[in-house]
Amino acid sequence: MVNAVENQSSHHVVIIGGGFGGLYAAKSLGKVGVDVTLIDKRNFHLFQPLLYQVATGTLSPADISSPLRSVLNRSKNTKVLMGEVIDIDPHQQKVILPNEELTYDSLIVATGVSHHYFGNDEWETVAPGLKTVEDALEIRRRIFVAFEAAEKETDPEKRRAWLNFVIVGGGATGVELAGAIAELAYSTLKNDFRNINTASAQILLLEGMDRILPPYEPELSAKAEASLKHLGVTVQTKTLVTDITNNIVTIRNGDQTQQIPARTILWAAGVKASPMGQVLAKRTGAQLDRVGRVTVEPDMSISGYPNIFVIGDLANFSHQNGKPLPGVAPVAMQQGQYVAAQIQQQLTGNSLIPFRYFDRGSLAVIGRNAAVVDLGFIKFAGFPAWLTWVFVHIYFLIEFDNKLLVIMQWAWNYWTRKRGARLITGEASMLNVGVDNNGDYYTPANIKSPVEV
Repeated sequence: MVNAVENQSSHHVVIIGGGFGGLYAAKSLGKVGVDVTLIDKRNFHLFQPLLYQVATGTLSPADISSPLRSVLNRSKNTKVLMGEVIDIDPHQQKVILPNEELTYDSLIVATGVSHHYFGNDEWETVAPGLKTVEDALEIRRRIFVAFEAAEKETDPEKRRAWLNFVIVGGGATGVELAGAIAELAYSTLKNDFRNINTASAQILLLEGMDRILPPYEPELSAKAEASLKHLGVTVQTKTLVTDITNNIVTIRNGDQTQQIPARTILWAAGVKASPMGQVLAKRTGAQLDRVGRVTVEPDMSISGYPNIFVIGDLANFSHQNGKPLPGVAPVAMQQGQYVAAQIQQQLTGNSLIPFRYFDRGSLAVIGRNAAVVDLGFIKFAGFPAWLTWVFVHIYFLIEFDNKLLVIMQWAWNYWTRKRGARLITGEASMLNVGVDNNGDYYTPANIKSPVEV
């Protein structure tokens, strides 16, 4: 092992994870008297709220990605490392990477969450989730391959399976995916094929609870469902997926079961904490909740370790109203800024009051001119909500060039209804859609598309 940090005279803050929490912490510490090292497996920050638009061909990956070194290049006290932390030694205050160790004085862990299949991890290859650029490109590939395969299929039953799209999970991601796929099938692609009518596609959104968008007020959930149905999406609530085998989705609603043939199945039903939660629990004795998130103190630290902070989706912060804060970007942003300020206060022998999340509202988009907004003091839907959603997301994009690219792309798509990023890329392209011994089309689920920049 090589110790990469030696004889530092100033306080060294190591941040693991370049998502919203880690990046906002790094930016807040960028001009204070500490040394900062930000470590991430990727060399870019990903604006995850718009990832579904990459998955459905509206935007390209580079439109919603910002190189971390570029974002932080004016912070001369900040170093960016591309790497993966595999262990932590809280007693010697070290983070351990495969080929080096870094010492820290304060540690911020913001490694987020991944997909949760509730004990059915074998479904991951047939029902991908949406958390990374690779996920988005794989989903995009599957969506557009489905239409291409249906165009070549002569058997009506097999063609129907290609044109069935099942989205599991009626939270914000599931609603956004369902609405975007519906717009593709019923508007964008309607004149592009000769052998199929893309409007015959069925988009099915499944939700286990009694309404979609469960965190929202019931009236907004109802408006969102009405908007989805207007787009042509079939919404089924109180419905659980019990099996996914051989391109058949088995669902249960009460005592009734149903089997749905579908070649494109997308997962948006749950999350579990990154493996770093288990590392922290093993090394510090931190308590984990049922999905592996770390239970934190009111100041976002781990009990017994006032210099180790956990923020963002990896943290279970239940000190505000007795329930964990939602795993959304604004929570991570505010926690990153709070912990940065807390570290500065600790250096002077002081401390801040406990963290408190200021909820500025929630937004979810359903489709063209349709969204729901809950600002607390006012709730609304429709075109005004859609405009609000547009401007809020443009505002929070990290770099100016991303803001400009996205707003120009959205304007063009709005007037033309075209989606310029409808690409099937990589080795797992349509060239690899074959016919098996039964005459069925197949696509290799284990082949991933390369990352595009």
